[in-house]
Amino acid sequence: MTIWRTRVSQLLWTAFVLLALVLAVAALLVAIDANEDNGLVDFVLRAADAVDLGVFSRENGVREFTGDNAETKNALFNWGLGAVVYLLLGRLVERLVRPGR
Repeated sequence: MTIWRTRVSQLLWTAFVLLALVLAVAALLVAIDANEDNGLVDFVLRAADAVDLGVFSRENGVREFTGDNAETKNALFNWGLGAVVYLLLGRLVERLVRPGR
């Protein structure tokens, strides 16, 4: 049972890290003004739109910037915050599932 819980906690932590990575990479792609017609860039941006849960959305997120470079600021702030939240939640879930030491 202990080995099973350890493996599950590792898988959960990995999943949360991957979700955070998607948001962070997508924010970087927006910041560097990557070509959205590129298949890989488009895939990452659509994946980030899917995992932001609407709460950390570029268009209607926790914080909405206006003016110059608003799209970049929105992506960096909201997706960056989303990535941090995924890492914190991942660590919490991993600690709850992992057997005590």
